[in-house]
Amino acid sequence: MHKISRLAALLVAGAIVSTPLLAQNKTFATVNGQAIPQSVYDAFMTEQKAQGAQDGPELQNAVKEELIRRELLAQEAKKRGLDKKDTVPGQVELAKQAVLIRAYLTDYVRTNPITEERLKAEYETIKANIGETEYKVHHILVEKEDEAKAIIAKLDKGEKFSELAKQSKDPGSRDNGGDLGWNSPAAYVKPFGEALPQLKKGEYTKTPVKTDFGYHVIQVEDSRPASPPPYEQVKQQLQQRASQQQIEQLVKDLRAKAKVN
Repeated sequence: MHKISRLAALLVAGAIVSTPLLAQNKTFATVNGQAIPQSVYDAFMTEQKAQGAQDGPELQNAVKEELIRRELLAQEAKKRGLDKKDTVPGQVELAKQAVLIRAYLTDYVRTNPITEERLKAEYETIKANIGETEYKVHHILVEKEDEAKAIIAKLDKGEKFSELAKQSKDPGSRDNGGDLGWNSPAAYVKPFGEALPQLKKGEYTKTPVKTDFGYHVIQVEDSRPASPPPYEQVKQQLQQRASQQQIEQLVKDLRAKAKVN
């Protein structure tokens, strides 16, 4: 038996809004005299196939039974007046709205494709920001400048960076000697990243580096030439990022033109 994806619930809730008027006039099944539109069945099937389900009698029967169960439960909810109670009407409208928005944005992205030239230009910009060198970095993060100065004084006396890192307030690195791995300076907030090229292999900052997170003592363990991934490897990520930026700009433009009272 096929399991029906829960992600399909949104489609079912808003299928009447998102399908052609012609499909709405057709009935797929009736439950206690209440019609289930063909458009709802079609939307649910589309969702299941998008989730990897194979079309066939087994899936079709599974979808049919699921829609019947949903209709029975919905009818009982209406009998109790729950369709008009509290926030339920608003939730139904939000679900319909979400389907419409998804349909619109999908269509917008399809009809306004991101060009290969734009993606390659973005790739080159990222490569330039990465720079020619990446660094293997350790750090100790503390709240106050005096704490950072005290740590630097202990390092000057020969205490081990890895031991002092245990007092760092960065939970992701303190138990690993403060290790942040290999990264380019651009991967860090500006004051932190700017400190890296100033340090030679094995050196640490002689004055605390202040960021919004607190005060850092930074050590560069090693450096090497940067090797950004090839374009084809990151093309899909660039596509997703560009599409997000495109949608954000669309929303900004719509908001700027909207009359809101």
